[in-house]
Amino acid sequence: MKDNNKKLILFCGILLNTFYNTVSFALESDADQPISIDSNTATYDDATETSTYTGNVISIQGSIRVNSDKLVVYLKNGEVDKLIFTGNRAKFKQTPNAGAEDIIGEALLGEYYPKKNLLVLQNKAVVTQGNATYSSNLIEYDIKSSLVKAGEKSSDTKRVHVILKPKAKNAP
Repeated sequence: MKDNNKKLILFCGILLNTFYNTVSFALESDADQPISIDSNTATYDDATETSTYTGNVISIQGSIRVNSDKLVVYLKNGEVDKLIFTGNRAKFKQTPNAGAEDIIGEALLGEYYPKKNLLVLQNKAVVTQGNATYSSNLIEYDIKSSLVKAGEKSSDTKRVHVILKPKAKNAP
């Protein structure tokens, strides 16, 4: 059992280091920050190269924060291939650049592809930045360029809902 615990700790360190070195986020300082994952439980399966974190999972790197009920990290040839987070409204937050308003998102399912800098939010997805709010069953967010795409081209029945609020006027 002690050997399995050592493997899990070693794997988590390698995982965090690999993820840290392969991802580039909008804030340049984010890439220089360590990744921190806190959860109630952590499991690593060497045969499938997956690690699973459950119970109030909080993962942070620089200005990026994801809160979820469960996070599964998939490795491919020892490198992070994708991360899938789920929960009753899993939440995502990022500061796109210094001084800008945070981008905030939530969904029942999120997929993150580090090599593509792509975050895909599915099922009751909502993304808000400043005065704009996008909601759809599918929202793709390019983390590096802060580009949001909502909706599915193949479906006329799954609509995108956007709210653009006017800026607050300064009081005299």
